Amino acid sequence: PSISSSKARTLFEKNAAPILHLSGLDVTVVKTDYEGQAKKLLELMESTDLIIIAGGDGTVQEVLQEAYANLLSSCMQATFSKIPIGFIPLGKTSTLSHTLYPESMNQVQHIINATLAILKGETVPLDVLQIKGEKEQPVFAMTGLRWGSYRDAAVKVSKYWYLGPLKTKAAHLFSTFKEWPQKHQAALMYLGPTERPPEEPEEKRSRPPFHVRLYRRLALYWSSPPKEIPQEETQDNWEELKISTIELSIATQNRQLDLTRTEDFMNICIEADTVGKGQFVSRGSQKMSDPELCPEGSQCIQASKCILQLPEGTGGSFGIDNEEYEAMPVEVKLLPRKLHFFCDPRRREQMLHVAAQ
Repeated sequence: PSISSSKARTLFEKNAAPILHLSGLDVTVVKTDYEGQAKKLLELMESTDLIIIAGGDGTVQEVLQEAYANLLSSCMQATFSKIPIGFIPLGKTSTLSHTLYPESMNQVQHIINATLAILKGETVPLDVLQIKGEKEQPVFAMTGLRWGSYRDAAVKVSKYWYLGPLKTKAAHLFSTFKEWPQKHQAALMYLGPTERPPEEPEEKRSRPPFHVRLYRRLALYWSSPPKEIPQEETQDNWEELKISTIELSIATQNRQLDLTRTEDFMNICIEADTVGKGQFVSRGSQKMSDPELCPEGSQCIQASKCILQLPEGTGGSFGIDNEEYEAMPVEVKLLPRKLHFFCDPRRREQMLHVAAQ
């Protein structure tokens, strides 16, 4: 497990750790007391049958960064992608926990239910977004990217704590005192959805014995690098449009997962820039509880890959899985069904019947 704060560590040790030890699992705990320490967990990967991440959205993102951007070869990345991952939510809010587990009466019960769900062994495939700037290393996201006025106001809500329940409306109201209407202009290029191949049978995802894994790694090391197959992404395949929006979001389908879907895509929501001040304040409160809300009148696009070009001199920040990054031109690529997360069997059953509901 990967744990960041002392409070979270106490929650884990009192409520989740005893269940894991009693289950007979050989548990190795890696504590992320400082940035980058998650790599210690990944160094143990060859002898690991499952990974449990205990924390919040930021902890999940740190593990993904170490696995895909900073540490592993392509061979090791493939190995990581096949290891089932358990998530134990220790923060007040977590996007993943809404997907994987039913609502609970309190935080302790939620932690216990998540731990028991991991031991039951049911998994679901989740998408990952690869977000890459021109010079920066890629950032990997389970939820998505937000850029706009609602996100900017949301990060300032905590500054108005002294206003109690009015702090959310205050943050959005004060935001309207800036130049209005607030417009975020950009150029967007994108490719449409891709057909989803059949899901591999469960037994094919089980890990082979260590000697087989060792042989494969040695064979890959000594073999010549495979020739890259050119991607059929000609200029004619790309759609392009100029946008002016109060907020843009690029999100995976992980929050509203449908295991029966036949296409893989991310959702791009381009909200109209003609929102009135009163509507902005009320809608901002809604987005605090449902960040992926795509209001009526927005332009919604399904894409497998997109390029967001920002005008020179554009400032501000992106929110990527609730972490802040400098706004810059980026390429966002969908990595469909990249990771398998343990989930509550009841939630998995619901995901298999989304289309029928």
